[in-house]
Amino acid sequence: MEPRAPVPHPWATFCAHGGRVAAARAAFGGADWIDLSTGIAPWSWPVDTLAGLDRLPEPAEIAALEAAAARAFGVADPAQVVAVPGTDLAMRLLAPLIGARAPAVRHPGYAGHRAAWPGAELVAEGPGDHDLFVLASPANPDGRLAGPVDLLAAPMTLVLDEAYADPAAGLCPHASDRLIVLRSFGKFYGLPGLRLGFVVAGDRIAGGLRAMLGDWPVSSPAVAIGTAAYRDIAWRRAQASRIVETGALLDTVLHEAGLALAGSAPLFRLVACDDAARLFGTLAHHAILTRPFADRTDRLRIGLPRGATALTRLAAALEEYRS
Repeated sequence: MEPRAPVPHPWATFCAHGGRVAAARAAFGGADWIDLSTGIAPWSWPVDTLAGLDRLPEPAEIAALEAAAARAFGVADPAQVVAVPGTDLAMRLLAPLIGARAPAVRHPGYAGHRAAWPGAELVAEGPGDHDLFVLASPANPDGRLAGPVDLLAAPMTLVLDEAYADPAAGLCPHASDRLIVLRSFGKFYGLPGLRLGFVVAGDRIAGGLRAMLGDWPVSSPAVAIGTAAYRDIAWRRAQASRIVETGALLDTVLHEAGLALAGSAPLFRLVACDDAARLFGTLAHHAILTRPFADRTDRLRIGLPRGATALTRLAAALEEYRS
């Protein structure tokens, strides 16, 4: 008997990554969409103007950005912190720079890791006999935290994606050419379109990455906004409090809807339900976009709503789902 072909996910368009609001609007209609699909903070650091568009960023300004990021990450030497135009691109640059012969990528996890290392073996737990292990902590989509003691003792090179770690320092203070840490600016600061991230590594990897990126690795607006935002300690603390408080409210709404948590991180929740595709569709018909998964049709990731109005709309849509 021929094996059955896998059944395609009914919402396959939205399984690759979050943020496809235009596709959702085309599929379901509606105008005032609430995007809970990305795991990005719904409050943005206040940007007054995109200063610097009329000139290239100066080397000293890029160095100031990296120094501000280093302080935020608890890294003593700013030379270890390399500004990049988003960590997704940085991973694709790191792959040939590291040159691993037998890479492994934790699965389930962020699809961008597999895209950067397409020949890597997918592993659920430890990396085994591989010379490179790529993983996230907190993990995407279940929020699992990797044990720092185990990571620091790992015998192979690690690429640790800490995109969701802010405002914690994570393992950045321990970064080296054997422990390469990725940090995202846009998720915690609510400015993903700025395309700003950082690679924290030892001298060889940091120097090789700077050579690949050239003199202007990120835009002048990214330099100005990133530097000011990392120096804004009061806003950083307020943002952390907003995330915790809204997360607790979201947990209550999900619990009242009878949804079990399969995982969580500060900026998102992963819910488990047998008919996650129906839940996705119900929310989409209320112009609420969430994140389904092609390989886990019983899972749905839901980000933080902004404000009481969005939370009330989510609760009403979930009530319809329950009934």
